Amino acid sequence: MGAAIAEFKRSGIAAADVGAIVAAAGVAHGTFFFHFPTKEHVLLELERREEERIAKQLARFAASKNDLPSTLNEAIRLVVGLERRFGALLFKDFLALHFSQTRPPDDESRQHPVIVEVAREIECARSLGQIDSDVNGVNSAVFFLLGLYALLTTTHNWPEQGAMLEDYTARTLRSIGAK
Repeated sequence: MGAAIAEFKRSGIAAADVGAIVAAAGVAHGTFFFHFPTKEHVLLELERREEERIAKQLARFAASKNDLPSTLNEAIRLVVGLERRFGALLFKDFLALHFSQTRPPDDESRQHPVIVEVAREIECARSLGQIDSDVNGVNSAVFFLLGLYALLTTTHNWPEQGAMLEDYTARTLRSIGAK
């Protein structure tokens, strides 16, 4: 897994060489395909791990703050941190696979932990009367994260990205009637 991630960071998933991955990992060529039928399956596993990690960090943060604007900003900080750790190539491949028509089948019934955590915080704010009572937490969480991923993909290295993300949070809160 680590060797594959390093190769993806270096060359992107499309140009990644399985031969280089197995050489770096010190395993036989067939071992890669025993664990991962395709390179995209490596990204699926990486996505699962990273979603769980981010959701746990976000839950710990939210438990100490209980403030929706701060929690949304923390979600942005965590995802931007992922982008920095992965680098531009791997991050774009990571998000592209997330929305790809050719995404390898995985368990679509599984919950996406980051969506679940953001939705939980939105529902909490709704129950406390901090946002409109008719807001759907899951839908709002999906809209928020989809927009965030799109912004990060299209504004990578823009000098005004930080200001744009602040504006995005403010507009998200306004759209759900934050009081």
